[in-house]
Amino acid sequence: MSYELSVLLGTIFATYLWRGLGVLLSGRINVETEFFKWVTCVTYAMVAALVVRIIILPVGLLEEVPLAVRLVALLVAVFVMMRLPRPWGGLVPGLLVGSVLVALGYSLSQVT
Repeated sequence: MSYELSVLLGTIFATYLWRGLGVLLSGRINVETEFFKWVTCVTYAMVAALVVRIIILPVGLLEEVPLAVRLVALLVAVFVMMRLPRPWGGLVPGLLVGSVLVALGYSLSQVT
């Protein structure tokens, strides 16, 4: 067996092992405990920090988009996600609007 195939099979096994254990244990776990509330808060904080880091200190192609464009795209995307009624609001429309605004901002910044 080649090295690549063994790495692939090991990765598949490790992924599905933890998913299977999660399915087996999910019915026995009380998610209303203080521990899980804390884990939820930490998770939201990590996601928020990652989004801020990507917007403020980007790498790659996003680095070429002006900060003002990135901030406006973020604000409009959050507004679409949180304030507009369905089907116009929500996660997917917010992501689409934010992505389109960043792409347009990038295109316009390259023209000038």
